[in-house]
Amino acid sequence: MTNSEKNTIKIKLKTYDKTLLKVSCKSIIEAIKRTQAKIIGPIPIPIKRKIYCILRSPHVDKDSREHFEIRIHGKLIKIQEPSSKTVDALMKLNIPAGIDIEVKL
Repeated sequence: MTNSEKNTIKIKLKTYDKTLLKVSCKSIIEAIKRTQAKIIGPIPIPIKRKIYCILRSPHVDKDSREHFEIRIHGKLIKIQEPSSKTVDALMKLNIPAGIDIEVKL
């Protein structure tokens, strides 16, 4: 592991609503740029689709079914050489509800 790989923070964002994802990515990037840290991203993660098949009638019609789909959108943001100001700025951010955030050091 090189020295530059040790000094990176990876932020992975996942949500069902892509507009919330854009807003939160924009606020994270603005906070990082204010601290003069080097940023890579946002890198789009492929959309995951979950499809559920449900019977319309519980007793009679096996051939009548409905399909429902949930899409999970994601983005990855990498911060290289973060300072203590960068970490403090990320902690103070107000991220909207409905976004799953994973932070790896």
